[in-house]
Amino acid sequence: MKHRIKELMSSDTFSRLPNANYLPRWVVLLIDLLLSTGAFWFSVWVGFGLFKYYQTGPEQEWILGYQYLLVISIQLLTFLAFHTYSGILRYSTFIDISKVLLAEIVTGAVVLIINGIADATVGHHFVLTTVILFYVPLAGIVLVTLRVGIKTMADMLLQAGTGSPRVLIYGTQSAGVAIAKMLRSAGNTPYRPVGFITDASKTQSYEMVGLHVRQLNERLFDWMNMHGIKHVIVSPTKMRTINPAKDLQVFINHGIRILTTPYFTQVDNTDEIDAARIGRIDSIRIEDLLERPQIEINTENVKSVLHNKIVLVSGAAGSIGSELVRQIQKYEPKATILLEMAESPLHDLTLELRAKYPKAMFIPIIGDVRNRDRVSQIFHELHPDIVYHAAAYKHVPLMEDHPNEAIRANVLGTKNMADMAVKYNAERFVMISTDKAVNPTNIMGASKRIAEIYVQSLFKNLQKSNPDCTKFITTRFGNVLGSNGSVIPYFQKQIASGGPVTVTHPDIIRYFMTIPEACCLVMEASTLGKGGEIFVFDMGQPVKILDLARNMIRLAGYVPDKDIPIVFTGLRPGEKLYEELLNQKETTLPTDNSKIMIARVREFDYEVVSQQVDQLIEISRQDKPFTTVQQMKQIVPEYISKNSVYEQLDKQ
Repeated sequence: MKHRIKELMSSDTFSRLPNANYLPRWVVLLIDLLLSTGAFWFSVWVGFGLFKYYQTGPEQEWILGYQYLLVISIQLLTFLAFHTYSGILRYSTFIDISKVLLAEIVTGAVVLIINGIADATVGHHFVLTTVILFYVPLAGIVLVTLRVGIKTMADMLLQAGTGSPRVLIYGTQSAGVAIAKMLRSAGNTPYRPVGFITDASKTQSYEMVGLHVRQLNERLFDWMNMHGIKHVIVSPTKMRTINPAKDLQVFINHGIRILTTPYFTQVDNTDEIDAARIGRIDSIRIEDLLERPQIEINTENVKSVLHNKIVLVSGAAGSIGSELVRQIQKYEPKATILLEMAESPLHDLTLELRAKYPKAMFIPIIGDVRNRDRVSQIFHELHPDIVYHAAAYKHVPLMEDHPNEAIRANVLGTKNMADMAVKYNAERFVMISTDKAVNPTNIMGASKRIAEIYVQSLFKNLQKSNPDCTKFITTRFGNVLGSNGSVIPYFQKQIASGGPVTVTHPDIIRYFMTIPEACCLVMEASTLGKGGEIFVFDMGQPVKILDLARNMIRLAGYVPDKDIPIVFTGLRPGEKLYEELLNQKETTLPTDNSKIMIARVREFDYEVVSQQVDQLIEISRQDKPFTTVQQMKQIVPEYISKNSVYEQLDKQ
């Protein structure tokens, strides 16, 4: 029999009971009135018994029915005034209980005031004072017991069911408590909290909101394994106080799935976080487990450059370009020109921006930076003050197969934009470059290095005769998380399809930065630059791609090499094991922002560079890839091809 009861309590039947529809408000009000009626008649029985024992008086002559109608009528009015019926019984809170107690106190006070008036006018009370003194606390106790009892029963049934995975909550501050309350009260959440995790040094056992608080140690994982607990929710407050890259790895190593709120980084710096703001629970993003430096910029400097200016962003609908456009709006430019050759992405971005920033002016323009006449027309008509040049081809293997296209997009496109910025007196020109431009081993990196050389030498040449010329600034950083074609979305698709996850080499490493972080530093660098600089960013610690793949598989709830295999495919054409942010001959200078440094690079003569670049562009139009690459190697002598058909040119 006991076994049957335990089995029934653990069944889905009980886990679904807390999800039943809510009682209508009028039903709750009716229940409260019925309970109040019972409390009144019990108080009459007690009060009149005491009354008859101690004294006699005219109060005995009053009809009990009139007394009942008076008290219950006043009680009904106070219930309506304090909205005691509006709360859901199984979600009752301290506020709901306070409303009930206030309603009872006010009811008693009103009856006593009426008694006082009656005593002064007709010489006797309408309701026996002893009755009302018994009724008020008794009704309060009964109504509060109803709410606490239903809430307790609902919590017990929720904990007893097996319909949802059980979870521990890492973090015992207000945010963690709010998550626990939300999961215990909301009927549509997929997890059941069974305790908290703390890394504090306390050894004394204690509970919070009825859940046990457990120490973060090896015994915790033994206990979790014994009870089949495979999920941990990290509270937003806890996320801000730990280093996710290190402190959450212990859970991943034990096969625990890490969950958090979707946008914990948007939670204000306060512990006062309610359940409504916590929202739904999602798996933690791999981006949150990559150790990266905290980014802070001088917003006043950025505002002084961008405020009330006409800003042009090329490649505006791309990963970097679109985020630049969004962040620029914080500084209230006069207008933002969205230059993009891809029609549909530009259309989608324009709709998003106009909905999000209705007061801002956006000028979407279909155009190709390779078309010099089109670029000239845009500058002539709109006269941008600030130019962010993000349009480029960036995929290494594709550019290795199409070097002529890489030159036309990355070199010719940059030259067209830079020349028009000078011709139409733009204040600043910011070029988005890449760490692959340092000691390039592929077409893409070499083409970006040539573009860097061109804009830098152009500025140095202009500055000789005009100190107030357009300031050319280059920003150089590594891989951007979540950008189109980046490794993380690629791995996610492979994991979703059951694998295998393909990694080119077991030892390959890369630097990573989020799109918002990269764009934030780009804007800061654009204010720090005096012209001609190449800014490099502190990208944090490099990430081993194999470790990244394994962690992503674990975060998805699988075991690497068991549930999802990892396959090594070999380095792709032009790919190297690690990227560099600086040439070996280059050194760096600090800036006001510790995350941004200036690369001290060798200078080039503009006349020589201009002639070489023009020749390279002309060769690229002849569709002779080897001739194009050979010219690239003359401009960038450190360009040594790797894993590429163009290695034979280096031997020559």
